[in-house]
Amino acid sequence: MTTQLGVRGWTGVLSALVVVAVLVPLLNLAVPAGSTWHLSDFYVSLVGKILCYAICALAIDLIWGYTGILSLGHGLFFALGGYGMGMYLMRQIGRDGQYKSDMPDFMVFLNWKEFPWHWAWSDSFVAQMLLVVAVPGLLALVFGWFAFRSRIKGVYFSIITQALTFAAMLLFFRNETGFGGNNGFTDFKRILDIPIDQAMRVFLCVLSGVVLIGFFVMSRAIVHSKYGRVLQAIRDAESRVMFTGYDPVAYKLSIWTLSAVMCAVAGALYVPQVGIINPGEMSPAASIEMAIWAAVGGRGTLIGPIIGAFFVNGAKSWFTVAFPEFWLYFLGALFIAVTLFLPNGIIGLLRNLGGIIGLLRNPGSLIGLLRRNREARK
Repeated sequence: MTTQLGVRGWTGVLSALVVVAVLVPLLNLAVPAGSTWHLSDFYVSLVGKILCYAICALAIDLIWGYTGILSLGHGLFFALGGYGMGMYLMRQIGRDGQYKSDMPDFMVFLNWKEFPWHWAWSDSFVAQMLLVVAVPGLLALVFGWFAFRSRIKGVYFSIITQALTFAAMLLFFRNETGFGGNNGFTDFKRILDIPIDQAMRVFLCVLSGVVLIGFFVMSRAIVHSKYGRVLQAIRDAESRVMFTGYDPVAYKLSIWTLSAVMCAVAGALYVPQVGIINPGEMSPAASIEMAIWAAVGGRGTLIGPIIGAFFVNGAKSWFTVAFPEFWLYFLGALFIAVTLFLPNGIIGLLRNLGGIIGLLRNPGSLIGLLRRNREARK
């Protein structure tokens, strides 16, 4: 099994870890606010959000880039992880809410007298974190089992996943489900009885970066293993994989469930940093954006979707402030441009530029390439 990153790979991973774990808290907490090098609270929050998005993009790459399964419903798993964390955070508010009750304000407003059954373990951090992983993972396992055994794939599978997340969004909009309805959960105060202040947000940002790097190393180990090679074979020719004695259902189901759990973990990290979770996170548009991050960065590369998440969301942050009315036009134009002119995304463009620069630095290789092309045309 080839799982080695190599010297350059590990250097990149360790550099990213240093940037996230050292520079972000140092520039925000230690550097004075008036300094040019100070990282504002806004940018700490933005970096933390994008790190969570990057985990989702990496999860999409495992199933789309390496297995050929395009999901347009992974926003559901992201939101379920967020709701799992949000339920615990709502219990942490205690009597500090508007109604001074042990129950969340929205339950008091709706005249609920007791917690719903699915809130039974919401006051336990450990139990709730287990549910953050177990509930989305179980849903993905059951859904994937029926879908893959029925040999649903391609555009039909994408449409079904989008229908699933849309149905869940409509369900969570209802007040009687016990998830806050349209407003969702917000006004979080504490986590593990520690106030959610700026120091806590910096810690969560760092934790998000560490989790992303951990998932990246795990994903690289997967795709370079025998298991990963079978996944890529399923992507390229599933029928041939079946004829060689492998069961594509088991492989697709396992990687599909793993990617759902990754998105759920990202959602759980996302919620305390942004301070809100509502059914809007389950909208079909949110899931489509995840696919766009992977496509823009370069699917099938692992690092490409991470770059795509940072590029697209960084551009979104700038456009929605400078030119808010043009953001959706830019996003649509970007996706069309990538589809038509950059099928391998930003990573493919960088590799092509690297190859061109290498040829220009070595005229002999360039002359040899031109000569071979000329002979091929003859």
